[in-house]
Amino acid sequence: MPGCATTTPRSSRSGPGERPVERELRRFEIRDPEDVSTVRRAGREAAAALGFDASDQVRMGTAVSEVGRELTAAVVPVAVRFLVVTVPSPTLVAEFAFGSPAGGRRAGEGTAAAGRLVDSVEEAEEDDGGRRTVVRLRKRLRADLPAPAEDALNAVQARLTELMPISAAEELRAQNAELIEALDDVRRRREELHVLNAELEETNRGVLALYNQLSNELEETNRGVVALYAELDDKSEQLRELGEARTRFWSNVSHELRTPVNSVIGLARLLLDGSADPLSDEQHHQVELIADSGQTLLGLVNELLDFAKAERGALVPKPAETDPRTVLDEVAAQLGPAAAQAGVTLDIALPPDPVRLTTDPDMLTRILRNLIGNALRFTTEGEVRVTVESVDSELVVHVADTGVGIAPEHQQRVFEEFYQTPGTQGGTGLGLPYALRLAKLLGGDLALRSTLGEGTTVTLRLPAGQAPVRRELNVGHVLIVDDEEDGRNALRDLLAGSASRVSEASGGRAALARVEADPPDVVLLDLRMPETDGLYVLDRLPPRIPVVLLTDVDLRVLGDPRADRADATVDKARLDRDALSEAVHQAVESARGTDGH
Repeated sequence: MPGCATTTPRSSRSGPGERPVERELRRFEIRDPEDVSTVRRAGREAAAALGFDASDQVRMGTAVSEVGRELTAAVVPVAVRFLVVTVPSPTLVAEFAFGSPAGGRRAGEGTAAAGRLVDSVEEAEEDDGGRRTVVRLRKRLRADLPAPAEDALNAVQARLTELMPISAAEELRAQNAELIEALDDVRRRREELHVLNAELEETNRGVLALYNQLSNELEETNRGVVALYAELDDKSEQLRELGEARTRFWSNVSHELRTPVNSVIGLARLLLDGSADPLSDEQHHQVELIADSGQTLLGLVNELLDFAKAERGALVPKPAETDPRTVLDEVAAQLGPAAAQAGVTLDIALPPDPVRLTTDPDMLTRILRNLIGNALRFTTEGEVRVTVESVDSELVVHVADTGVGIAPEHQQRVFEEFYQTPGTQGGTGLGLPYALRLAKLLGGDLALRSTLGEGTTVTLRLPAGQAPVRRELNVGHVLIVDDEEDGRNALRDLLAGSASRVSEASGGRAALARVEADPPDVVLLDLRMPETDGLYVLDRLPPRIPVVLLTDVDLRVLGDPRADRADATVDKARLDRDALSEAVHQAVESARGTDGH
């Protein structure tokens, strides 16, 4: 072959029985432009035989041609090898080797063009029995194709061996054919691109229209949601204001009712006292009815106050060790006469052994009084039976009656405030709701089971609880401010052994004078006093002195801004040593926190 040296194909970098890592396909030698055409054709044929697509075949042939022309113009001869490297990934390699020119070589436009057509172009100086420069073009096979097998490589090698030089005219025709094919491919791709662009533009118009529609719908929805939230906020504010107004109404009415009711009860007791003028049997009976009605009304007033406190979170249990038998004895003594008068048997089955229970005894008394009183009210004949048992660290009390019963559709509604089942008379509709609220405050619950015409069973479950840690009261100088002497004496007795010194004031002005002359460590201040009331004193006391307010009025519910000045509040009507001790501790700690200590 003119201008070309043909060698026998061989494998390199492989041992006996090993799969070759590098397989030489054929060698060429470039001395003139016709040799460049032959090498170009060899590059394309090798790429075709290895499974490259038409465009990659053209790229490989063109890259080989560009580097060959550049080198031929600078140095001759140039040795060319075509190889297949199988490790690490199958790659077609075209290697150009030539003697290194003096001063080195600068890569030209041909090398740069080849770099855009193949995966990599490498150029290095080597010393293989003489210094030479080697340029390697690499084109990796497609990843989805397997590595060529030995038979395939033999076929490629044979195909390149049969390759003959071609004339410049034939090479030009081949290149023109490739160019025409490439132009046709570009035209087809351009037409496809036009179609895709049109489809994309149509899709974009549809997406834009859908986006605008969705945006409008979303904006409309957002406006509706904002309006709904505003309406909900308004409703919530109205409900909050309504709840506060109801609580204030209950508190004010209850406080206003308590004083005349207590007066009625007191007058009735005076009339019934044996030292008063004797009454006829009828008069004595009527006065007893007045006293009983007054006690009932006072109980309702207290329930309303407790409802108001519970709604604002101010009704806090005061746990203590409690014997349910003692509580039931007290309730039986209160309600037994009413049961006997109605001709109903009140049977309270007490457990033989004491039941250990830690709970608020006052709240437990009110719960049982409401449950048993409610059962007696709606039982005209038969009995009301109370059983007590301890089950799994719980106190379980069953109150069963043989009364009218409750229809299934009303059994849940009886726990709503002021609800009364149709056909019943008497009561306020607060008994069961009040008992349920107190039971939940104590960590328990109520359950009701009833059959219309046969009776009702209400079950109270309370946790046994743990004995509370009792904090002993140890305080210095305590000033008691109360216009009632009995109240001052009661407080002095409760402070016995706990306060180092106790002083008293019967009015607001006297209290302020004592504070100025001899500042106390704690002030126990009654809210309701004639002339100068507790609010007047509270507003003028130095902020560093802890104040315990003695009242059942919640100043926050009444909207009084002076409520924040009181460090603690305790109900004067339900005052005991533990309650007073807890209130004094709270007041002292609150005052220290305010001062930043």
